[in-house]
Amino acid sequence: MSDDLPGLDLAKLKDWYDAERPGEIAGELRAELVAGGKSNLTYRVTDGASRWIVRRPPLGHVQATAHDMGREYTAMSALEGTDVPVPTMYAHCTDDSVLGAPFYVMEQVDGSAYRRASELDALGPERTRAIAGRLVEVLASLHAVDPRLVGLEGFGKPDGFLERQVRRWGQQLEGSKTREHPDADELHRRLTARVEAVSADASAVGIVHGDYRLDNCLVGAEDDEIHAVVDWEMATLGDTRTDVALMLVYETLGASAGGDLVSDVAKAQGWPGNDEQLAAYTAASGREPGDMGFHLGLAYYKLAVILEGIHYRYLQGQTVGEGFDRIGEGFDLIIAAGLHSIGED
Repeated sequence: MSDDLPGLDLAKLKDWYDAERPGEIAGELRAELVAGGKSNLTYRVTDGASRWIVRRPPLGHVQATAHDMGREYTAMSALEGTDVPVPTMYAHCTDDSVLGAPFYVMEQVDGSAYRRASELDALGPERTRAIAGRLVEVLASLHAVDPRLVGLEGFGKPDGFLERQVRRWGQQLEGSKTREHPDADELHRRLTARVEAVSADASAVGIVHGDYRLDNCLVGAEDDEIHAVVDWEMATLGDTRTDVALMLVYETLGASAGGDLVSDVAKAQGWPGNDEQLAAYTAASGREPGDMGFHLGLAYYKLAVILEGIHYRYLQGQTVGEGFDRIGEGFDLIIAAGLHSIGED
C-alpha cells in the first residue's frame, strides 16, 4: 500500500467520499494499483479498517465511447440481487475535478481473477473443470435477466445492435491506429457485408457484458464459485451471442500462442474445449446460438482493436503498471483468426 498513485489523489478522494457517505472513512487512506488491468485503472483503497475498490478510466488517450464509468456503475447496481454475482456499488462521481476523470467506488470482493493456466493447474483438473462450468452458467444467468425487471430497459438499443458494433469498432481502430492494417480492413469489410443477415434473431436480445472471460470474474478460494463479475464498461442491451463468442475467442487464443497476450487459462488441465463450452451454454441458457462464424469474426476484430488501443497508449507513455510492452504483437494473429472464422464471401 502507498500514498497517491498515478490517477488517484487520496486526499481529494477522501474529501469527496466523506461528503457522499459521511462517517465511513475512519482514518487516512492508503492504496495500491490492482495488477493485471490493461484498460481502466483499478485501485484497492483502505483506511486500515474498511476496504474499497476505486475504478477510473486510463490516463491519456481515451476513445469517446470507451471506459464508461457510469455504464459500469449502472449495470452492477441494477444486477445486485439477481442470480448474477456483482459487487455492491457505493458511489459514483462525474466531477472531473476530483480525480481528473469520472470514477466510482464499490465493495472489495474477495476472490481470485484467474488469468494463467498455472494458477488453475495448482487447483487440479476437477476444480478447473468446475470453474469453467460455473463461468458458462453465470453467463447464461446474465442473459436470462429481463432488463425491464431490473431497470435496464433503456440501457441500450437492441435494434441495429450488431450494425452499430461493426461500425463502432471500425471507428475505434481508426482512432487508435499505430500503423496500417489491410487484413483488419478486409475483416471489417466482411463483417459489414454480412451483418444484416445475422441481425434478425430477436430471441438473442438481452443484457450483454461486453468483455466476459474468467479473469473478469472473482472466484472464491474455498468454494470455486464466482463471487463477482466485474469490468462492465462495455455492457449494454444487444445480441447475447457476442458475449458467448468473445468468451470462446479468449479461450481459443488462450490455448494458442496468443495466450501470452490475453489469458492462457484454456491450457489448464481439465479446461473444456470450445465445443463443450458452447454446448454447456446452450444447455444452461436454452438458446441455440446457430452459426457462430460471424460472431466469432466480430469478437476477434473487437479484441484486436482493444489491444491496438492499449498499444497506442503504451507508445504514448500513458499506461500505468507492467506488461504492456508486447501487447501490440498479437494484432495480426487475432485478425487472421477472425478472417478464418468468418470465412470467405
